[in-house]
This record gives sequence, structure tokens and C-alpha cells, in this order.
Amino acid sequence: MKTSKKMILGSLLTAAVTGFSAQAAADVSANVGFTSEYYYRGILQKDSSASAGLDFESGGLYLGTWAADVGDGLEVDVYGGYGIETEGGFSLGLGFTGYYYTGEFDDTYEELNFSAGYGPISVGYSVGEYDNFDGPTLDYDFTEITYEHESGFYGTYGTFGDDFDGDYVELGYGTEIGGFDVGIAAILSSDELSDEADSDGNPEESEAIIFTIGKSFDL
Repeated sequence: MKTSKKMILGSLLTAAVTGFSAQAAADVSANVGFTSEYYYRGILQKDSSASAGLDFESGGLYLGTWAADVGDGLEVDVYGGYGIETEGGFSLGLGFTGYYYTGEFDDTYEELNFSAGYGPISVGYSVGEYDNFDGPTLDYDFTEITYEHESGFYGTYGTFGDDFDGDYVELGYGTEIGGFDVGIAAILSSDELSDEADSDGNPEESEAIIFTIGKSFDL
């Protein structure tokens, strides 16, 4: 995950734990995708990026890997964990995510992920360490709350803590068209997370509209 000049955490993606219903049989799937701008947690990683992943789920257990083009090589995520969902609609999850890079885009991040949800509302908390190239190891945490409507509209607020700082809001809509998952989202980032600057070179808040398309395959 790319860091800004203030060492703000940048590139996390689909590895957030959201809680899985128990399944009797194992499920293996693959996915491919493309986004007009690769954002995660309010921080721009790359203009236009292709990605692909592989996932395994069984009885609440999940394991997977996901890779994206970040310009200078690839971001490669590895994740796993366990989630439960009750008949009453409550969900809980615990997992691990590691973010690794084949080039010099960024250094390693590793974190624990915790989640809880009820109905359309979910809350996630992640705590991790950033290797920080040749500098001191940095600690960070990230908290997010998401509301997702059954129509496909959603909203997320996320904020960083510890050695990182900044917050963002993401509002979007996702649906399926012709077997493809498509989406549009608006992302509003605080100046700590933004790659924008004013005329004096000082960071300022940023806004972006992004488009995504993807497809999943059962194997």
C-alpha cells in the first residue's frame, strides 16, 4: 500500500472481514476486475488498474489472494479468517491480511481484521504494522462503518489512527449487468489522504468519481 508524504496508509482492498454464513460444502471461485481509478480507504493508488483473485470458502472459513496493477509491479494480498452469522442477522468475523509488493511501489503491511454486523450495518476494525522500508516500523489502525441497502446503494465512513491519520467518505451503487458486476462511487478524502495540493503546494481535500467492472467464476 502506497504511503503519502505523511506516511498515510494506502492500498487495502477486498480483504475486509464481513462474516460468512456457515456452508456445508467448500466453494472455490476466481475473479477479475478493472477500475477507472484504484482507490482504497480514500487513497488513490493508480489511475486505471486491472486485478484478479482466487478465493476458498468452507463452513465460515475463508482463504484467498488478490493482485492488482499498481504501476511499479503488483500489489499481492493474502488473507484468511473465519466468520459466523446467526439466524437473527448478527455477524462476527476475525481474520488476517498481508499486503506485499513485487516492485518498489510500497513496503509490507500486515494486519488483523475484526468485524461485526447486523442487518445492513457493519463495523470493521483493523490493526497492523507497516515495515516502512528502511525506517522505523509504524503501527496503524483503521475503523470503518458501512451501510448497504438491498437496492445496491451503500455508504462507508473510514478513519485512521495511531501513526496514521485521515478519514474519508465513500458513497456508491453496485449492480449486475449481463453477468458482470458494475459500480460507480464518489470518494471524498481529507487532506491527509489526498494526492491533491493547492497553489502553495499544501495538501487539500479531494473528490473522485470511479467506475468499476468485474466478474466472478465458480471453479
